[in-house]
Amino acid sequence: MDAEAIRSERDSGTPLIELIGITKRCPGVLANDDITLTVERGEVHCLLGENGAGKSTLISILSGMTVPDAGMIRIGGTETSMDSPRHALDLGIGTVYQHATLVPTLTVLENLILGNTTGVRLNEAEGLRRLDELASILGADVDPNAVAGNLALDEQQVIEIIKALWKGKAALILDEPTSMLTPAGVGELANMLQRLKGTGLGIVFITHMLHEAIEMGDRVTVLRQGRVVGTIAPAELRSTDPERLRERIVEIMFGEEANELSDVAELHVEASGSTSPDEPDSGGSSDGQGQPAGEPILKLERVSLEPSQSSHGLHEVDLTIAEGEILGVAGVGGNGQKELAEVLAGQRPIDSGSISLRHNGAFIQIGRLGVHSRHEMGLRYLSDDRRGEAVVGTMSVAINLVLKRIGKPPFWKRQIIQHAEVWQHAEAVIKEFDIRTPGPDTNIGKLSGGNIQKAILARETASDPRIVVYNKPTHGLDIRTSLAVRERIRQMAADGVSAVVISNHLEELLDLCGRIAVVSKGRIVGIVENGPNAERRIGDLMVGAFAL
Repeated sequence: MDAEAIRSERDSGTPLIELIGITKRCPGVLANDDITLTVERGEVHCLLGENGAGKSTLISILSGMTVPDAGMIRIGGTETSMDSPRHALDLGIGTVYQHATLVPTLTVLENLILGNTTGVRLNEAEGLRRLDELASILGADVDPNAVAGNLALDEQQVIEIIKALWKGKAALILDEPTSMLTPAGVGELANMLQRLKGTGLGIVFITHMLHEAIEMGDRVTVLRQGRVVGTIAPAELRSTDPERLRERIVEIMFGEEANELSDVAELHVEASGSTSPDEPDSGGSSDGQGQPAGEPILKLERVSLEPSQSSHGLHEVDLTIAEGEILGVAGVGGNGQKELAEVLAGQRPIDSGSISLRHNGAFIQIGRLGVHSRHEMGLRYLSDDRRGEAVVGTMSVAINLVLKRIGKPPFWKRQIIQHAEVWQHAEAVIKEFDIRTPGPDTNIGKLSGGNIQKAILARETASDPRIVVYNKPTHGLDIRTSLAVRERIRQMAADGVSAVVISNHLEELLDLCGRIAVVSKGRIVGIVENGPNAERRIGDLMVGAFAL
């Protein structure tokens, strides 16, 4: 069945997509267990659920990446095998994944028409026509000649959506589409979805944010342990108070445990106009001049990193972090946050300036030290690239939990691995951090993103850390896991362990941090003390207002 046939069914009353009894078994786990749901034309169908609930597997099936073990898929009322991504595209189903799929060195137009031409030469004229058509539908201003790698993350997101719509004319799958967007970018995405719904497109929207599901969704389905545990229909979404909807969704997601999570649920549903807490429960007060009042543990003085074609670099960054402080770093994506994290971790050598860490009562210059040396001194790093950088996906959970302690007792003796010690350590950590895995010997790359993050958090905060750099610590995590991560950061701060928290979610920084530094084009343009009006002041700095 082709996309034209699907479009002819638009007004027939037949659901656009029907998944019936979908079951998929993965090693050691039943990822999807007899799932049945529908996607209607002209609606946003939101999928919610904890990490490991089966959302990613279900989307992989719907996008043609994975073939189910059992069940039926109907598109426009006609059964289909959906056995490849190309087949899904031919049926009009486009997917926008969490991670970028654009070729950074190619232009926007080249990215869009790559693989969508039958001749030897790229059909630029037809590509420009199609780009103008889709950009008009989205209400977006797109430069076809811009190099993809030079675009801001929210601009790249627009191109990813256009790329998915290039042949996906019936349905659009969005996997955590707001995770890398600013609040303004989220608002623009909501407007785009409204326009797309008006064309009759069906949209599957995967999110961990309750307020996104409530505000953008027309239908909400909740998954738990691979099964559909509840659906909120359009009539209920339209007629129920948002507060009651939040309670209802949490009840469906967590059952008897819902009451324990009611507070953290509110962290995910605050409106953009919410006010900051007067006294955030976080370490590190300020002297009112952008400096912490406590004893300094880490100092950056005029730290610079040369810019590149794809990076603003860093320009004379000055920062002081106190012992036990939780310092936040905010900014529009791609303005130097990752570079700052990697400079702190030792993954990038600085070009000028100095970084000093207080160690054994004295400040020691660490600007030229590598990752291992800084780790030994108590400086730890949680990368935002969980699968590609932070773990070795083909190795077991047990080995990944001791990667930074290879060759050291009690896990190694005389250069021989002590398997029993490694296994016992893994079992204890898996239980303490609630890492959902079939066992310690499972390859960590087979776990969900949230469970990989819990493993990384356990590893990096073990063995006497003194300061931890968190790059997007709750990115893509469910409510329960986000709560655990935030509480871990707070508890460690109370014990004197400092934290630098880099996040795209301003609400998260306002909840955790006493001070928030704003990064723009590789510079610290201001440091805001948390409290009344902090959100507005941070927002002004993010969009280019004068530094404080």
